[in-house]
Amino acid sequence: MPIKTKSPSFQPLYAQVKELMTRRLINNDWKAGMALPSENQLAKEFKVSQGTVRKALDEMTAENLMVRQQGRGTFIAEHTLQRALFHFLHIVGKDDNRQLPKSKVTSIELGSADELESQHLQLKNSDQVIRISRTRFLNEQPVIDETISIPSNLFPELGQQKEKIPNTLYSLYEQEYGISVARATERLSAESCQEEVAERLNLPLGSPLLCIQRIAYTLNSQPVELRISRCNTLQHHYLSELT
Repeated sequence: MPIKTKSPSFQPLYAQVKELMTRRLINNDWKAGMALPSENQLAKEFKVSQGTVRKALDEMTAENLMVRQQGRGTFIAEHTLQRALFHFLHIVGKDDNRQLPKSKVTSIELGSADELESQHLQLKNSDQVIRISRTRFLNEQPVIDETISIPSNLFPELGQQKEKIPNTLYSLYEQEYGISVARATERLSAESCQEEVAERLNLPLGSPLLCIQRIAYTLNSQPVELRISRCNTLQHHYLSELT
């Protein structure tokens, strides 16, 4: 197929190829875990050089959209436990050791979006959201109190599956609903521990907490999750690696 994109024609050729491949991910034509055709096959399809395809794939790999496997080829990235641990989890032990938390769901509720949910999920106040509350454990100790809000129209019947909520929600979104989280923004603030959170985290009332507000987006920048995590950092801290 000839190169046709909605972006200006002065865009570099590899960027146009990247845009076409990204559009296939957004449209779910290429699904998570799927093996891509060879660079040579893609070059013939897009009518460009193999080097142009390789440069587009290199950028998509750097953005965690693709995964290169030596001797096997290139695959569409999927939300594995390892990706959850190293890409989306920033709470680590004092020795910087990473550990995937265990989770206990305490409640799932359906309700109208409040002001914060409407703002960050681009909803109307009358729109319905599913709210998942859970406690997350590290080394068998409750460390994170978490509330997750998602638009109910994107995740039908999820609110009725408390027993089926997995530890890594992004895998569920991807596998059951075809919604892939591509990126997230986080805002950090300090809070004092309120009564309900203190009880769940076994902390004295008023203890200091790190509050992480995360908004998760799909490839086409649609917000699909608002997550508020209140963390006990007595034995843990937030680690961000800048490169």
